[in-house]
Amino acid sequence: YEISACLVGSEMCIRDSIVGQSKQVMANLKAVLEAAGTGFDKVVKTTCFLKDVARDFGAFNEVYAEAMGDAKPARSCVGVADLPKGVLVEVEVIAAL
Repeated sequence: YEISACLVGSEMCIRDSIVGQSKQVMANLKAVLEAAGTGFDKVVKTTCFLKDVARDFGAFNEVYAEAMGDAKPARSCVGVADLPKGVLVEVEVIAAL
């Protein structure tokens, strides 16, 4: 099964910093995964989109690693020119149910 969530459109996600936005995105993903009866431990692939990967990757990666815990799924992290609603980060996950 595939669960794909694009949660950057949530007004709750709009915060000033990459750390704040990253924490909110990971919290949103956790809630979506739990609602589907799964969790970060069942994630097999993530795709992370950063508006400024050179500036923000380190801070994003710390939040991501903390949220994922022991889970180490395959991951792509790419820099993009823009994201919806002007946010700095978007994360998509594929998880087993």
